[in-house]
Amino acid sequence: MGGESVRAVTPQQIQGIGMTSQRTRNRLLLRLRERGITDEKVLKTMASVPRHLFVDEALASRSYEDTALPIGNGQTLSQPYVVARMTELLLAAGSPQRVLEVGTGSGYQTAILSHLVEEVFSVERIEPLLAQARLRFKALGYCNIHLAHADGGWGWLEEAPFDAIMVTAAAETVPDALLEQLRPQGRLVLPVGKQGREQVLMLLSKDAKGVHRQALESVRFVPLLEGFI
Repeated sequence: MGGESVRAVTPQQIQGIGMTSQRTRNRLLLRLRERGITDEKVLKTMASVPRHLFVDEALASRSYEDTALPIGNGQTLSQPYVVARMTELLLAAGSPQRVLEVGTGSGYQTAILSHLVEEVFSVERIEPLLAQARLRFKALGYCNIHLAHADGGWGWLEEAPFDAIMVTAAAETVPDALLEQLRPQGRLVLPVGKQGREQVLMLLSKDAKGVHRQALESVRFVPLLEGFI
């Protein structure tokens, strides 16, 4: 795929065969249910979005394993359980209309969100990853995703405020800019901690009394870095 000549992905490519088939995806859904994912909308979306199209073709056969996969540039595609868990947390208080995602990566988490909310605003600091994700979204026909090449810690001030924010890289502390761009009653889901040390998945909610923080479970993410390349 490249430039304006991007071809739409065929139904056969989306459906997959062998280790990318619906039967394989259904086994993944069973594992997600066993690990405690209960939101049926999230599970249905996980079954329908073709994860194998968001990784290198050589890794396609591993797409529906519950494991993180490399996507180049020192980045990873989060394991399906973590994608489902963070998405479920984001939607737990209702379906947000405008969601900011920090860390587009290959675009898989972005695609999941695009099925569940009205608009997704996604920021990526690594331009080659963003360019590849943009091509994937165009080929798959996603029309409610907005992309920016920028430092994710800045958020996206021009499009703020957001009903919910998801960060897909570990911050050492919660970026103030993201809290400022979160609407009242909004939810922020992110991993917090240093690389190589314990990281914790955090849920922050915002109301008239301030910001409420809840530590949920241990996770492992690449670090949220400053700047963009």
